[in-house]
Amino acid sequence: MARHVLIIANDPPYGTERSWNAVRLAGSLARRPDAEVRVFLLGDAVGCAVQGQKVPEGHYRLDRMLAAAARHGAETGCCGTCMDARGLTGERLVEGARRSTLDELTDWTLWADRVVTF
Repeated sequence: MARHVLIIANDPPYGTERSWNAVRLAGSLARRPDAEVRVFLLGDAVGCAVQGQKVPEGHYRLDRMLAAAARHGAETGCCGTCMDARGLTGERLVEGARRSTLDELTDWTLWADRVVTF
């Protein structure tokens, strides 16, 4: 029986390592056959899912990390209100991430056996 894990990130994609650690954990869990993973990005964390990020050579890229987690079955929801506040559209999101709602976060929270926040 798979464990259901919800990871909620709030911090911006860069500047702190909280979102990086959230996405790292999501990717690691997604590769486990006994885990189902969902990631919800709130506030500045919605920037983690913007495709085509430009970062210094050798620096991690959260868009690629989220896409890799999605290839292993992780779902990523991005707060639509938070996206609007930052001028982000669904077209700018990396494959595997999508615009979502607080109602869906509520549903995912009730679905989860474990909720981890960053």
